[in-house]
Amino acid sequence: MTQHRRFSGLKVGALAVPTVAALVLTGCSASAGSSSSSGGSQEFSLSFATSNTIESPFQVLAENYMKSHPNVKITFNPQPNDSYDQTLRTQLQAGNASDVVVTSPGSGTGRSILPLAQASFLEPLDDAAKKLVPAGSANLFGAEGKVYGQAAEITVVGLVSNETASKAAGIADLPSDFASLEQQCKTLESSGKSFFALAGSAAPNTGLMAMSLAASRVYAEDPTWNEKRAAKQTTFADSAGWKSSLEAVQKLNDAGCFQKGAAGAGFDAITKGLATGTSLAGFIPGPSWKQLKSAAAGSDFGVKSLPAERSSGKGFVYASANYAFSINAASKNKDAAKAFLDWAAQPEQTKAFAEIDGALPVTGLDSYDFNGGAYKNVGELIKGGKYGPLPNSQWPNSAVYDALATGVQGLITGQKTADQVLQAMDSAWGQ
Repeated sequence: MTQHRRFSGLKVGALAVPTVAALVLTGCSASAGSSSSSGGSQEFSLSFATSNTIESPFQVLAENYMKSHPNVKITFNPQPNDSYDQTLRTQLQAGNASDVVVTSPGSGTGRSILPLAQASFLEPLDDAAKKLVPAGSANLFGAEGKVYGQAAEITVVGLVSNETASKAAGIADLPSDFASLEQQCKTLESSGKSFFALAGSAAPNTGLMAMSLAASRVYAEDPTWNEKRAAKQTTFADSAGWKSSLEAVQKLNDAGCFQKGAAGAGFDAITKGLATGTSLAGFIPGPSWKQLKSAAAGSDFGVKSLPAERSSGKGFVYASANYAFSINAASKNKDAAKAFLDWAAQPEQTKAFAEIDGALPVTGLDSYDFNGGAYKNVGELIKGGKYGPLPNSQWPNSAVYDALATGVQGLITGQKTADQVLQAMDSAWGQ
């Protein structure tokens, strides 16, 4: 990973905000062979992760497709975000997954393109999808010239902040360094508020927090760190930056930066805390600003990067093509599915999808106008090339991220140390 190879995928559908539904792992989606008449050319099904009661952008885009193509019927199979990865793989293995499924580039999660393609679960896509692969990310979308996912947007991941609540609390801007942030947390705690809302019982959120802390401590200092780890030139346990990142979790906890009961909280705590202003920010994907703004009428939200450990430290933010459309290799409705993806690849649709979701467009980022929008606070970092993909998109398997995410839960409850978590990540990597 270099700053010039700056886009890559992630799981992070697995990182979005609140899930309230429960779903059985199998039997909940339309079978890949269950739809339609005469070869299924006018009908297909679509699965995506959902994290709240607000309509998914994937569903909105598909509904727009049906409006412009009245002879097409799309069956929606939304899945709870926190179980989506396991549900998707279970259904693919059982042969009853949807025709089109939302995946993530790379190999770091259960929904990641590379392991699913290697297992022959995904269909190779055409030139329309290849053209949307961000520069330097071809190896995260497939191998040997084949592409198995069509990038949907560019997702910035850092902090989503309730700007209105922050100003009311006297915090117009984030503190410039970590020590000042800790002090700000203590002040807010004394007034009954918290700086951060954390879903401590949800491993995706605890893992994302740790990776966010590693942005300035690890990847701003060495954008090639993942490559060195893959080459066995370093380890998590030997990394001062990674150790500092996990120790920072403990410092935030000790400083009262999280809401009361954070260790046992779910994703709903993030939505409630940020929407009501009892918490000022959350470790969630950037597009969540739009959903939160809808839930908290009258409040403005923005996307920010965490302050570096020192005021003289380097700024860094994650921005990558974290979501993709893929076609189930077992689908009997591939023609209909491919027609939808070709339509979704058109510039007007990629722009529309980004606007629907509150993300950045997968094309034209170099000329994007950051002024005045939700991304104004990270525009300078992105235009300056000070960004990269979420780290776990390049980790060899989902077990490394799982070790991080569950390990951070142990840090918060005091059951684990930073060294233990880092050693578990190295073991999951395969040493």
